[in-house]
Amino acid sequence: MRTVVLDTNVLLADPGALLSFPDAEVVIPETVLGEIDKLKTSRVDPDLRFRGREVSRMLFEFSEGGSLLDGIDLPDGGRLRVVPLEGDIALPEGMTTRNADDRILAVAYQTCSDGCEDLTLVTNDLNMLLKAQTFGIKVERRLELGAGLGKRTIRWFQRYKTPLTILAIAIAVFAGVLALSFYTSRLTGTAGNGAVPTEFRDLLTAEQRNLLDGLMTLERSPADLEAMKQVANAYYALRDQTGSVQFAQKGIEYYSRYLQVNPDDTDVRTDMAALLFYSGSTDRAIQEATAVIEARPDHIQANFNLGIFYWRGRTDYQAGARQFVSVIDLATGSTDPHNEIIATEARGNLQTLITEAEAAGVTVDIEPSYLPGGTI
Repeated sequence: MRTVVLDTNVLLADPGALLSFPDAEVVIPETVLGEIDKLKTSRVDPDLRFRGREVSRMLFEFSEGGSLLDGIDLPDGGRLRVVPLEGDIALPEGMTTRNADDRILAVAYQTCSDGCEDLTLVTNDLNMLLKAQTFGIKVERRLELGAGLGKRTIRWFQRYKTPLTILAIAIAVFAGVLALSFYTSRLTGTAGNGAVPTEFRDLLTAEQRNLLDGLMTLERSPADLEAMKQVANAYYALRDQTGSVQFAQKGIEYYSRYLQVNPDDTDVRTDMAALLFYSGSTDRAIQEATAVIEARPDHIQANFNLGIFYWRGRTDYQAGARQFVSVIDLATGSTDPHNEIIATEARGNLQTLITEAEAAGVTVDIEPSYLPGGTI
């Protein structure tokens, strides 16, 4: 089992990172918990405080199953462990414990004291990334939840499900605030943020606030295209967090309304195709992704998603492989780091796809240079 050490910024970008490594032992340095705890009294963005509370809630719920210091089994596989920094550990020259970043890095080094081949530090901090590499520690970056790549790149597995008790509370609070908002707007004849007390808004996630604001705008201006897209994107993010088909279907509804007026928006059509796939409508997902590629053959995200649709939706290994090859070709020579990440994902998918095809007795015709480690 490999080991993954999570930096504070990764958890604050996406609390679901705790459940994103089902094949690994997930290590949380004790320093990370201290940094998250400081957010309770810090003057920071409400979204950041909410995500910090979400991490704390999840860890508290996990702790009911055992000691976090000893390690507990996660619901989707893998293990989770909180690791303090040992005071007597011998650190290499240049590594100190003077600040939080260095202590997190020291825990990663301490955890892989017998060899770092199976350990990866996950961080979005460039300085920590560079430092870790100088000490021979493997590093990965993880994009924020909802960022362009994270939202539009489809993986065949569901990346994150909120523990059910947390999810039930969050949705109940959201439903209550949503009902209060519309009731208040009807009483006062107003709509918008002002109809919702700030204290209630702070209970919501960023996605829930986006959905609330978009719906209230549409109540006032039903033809507002940006509000339609805002609502659809919020439903997309909520589906991503919960796996709810109902959220996917609502997102499709608002994307469809938007596309009736603005049919040439290929990014929105790509997102709708993803929700169609998530809701089980593989044929329609393929049709929409194909329409995007016909209009924009260089749309790397649509090509990637279409590969997933063929592979996981139809078990068409050759068609899926063809799309992943197209992604790698499109990303070759690109200076956009998002494209490089998609290409890396495509190579990994190709390797898994070919392994599955071989087990099924199917031969996939592909140049070895497109597989991980290959060069075009």
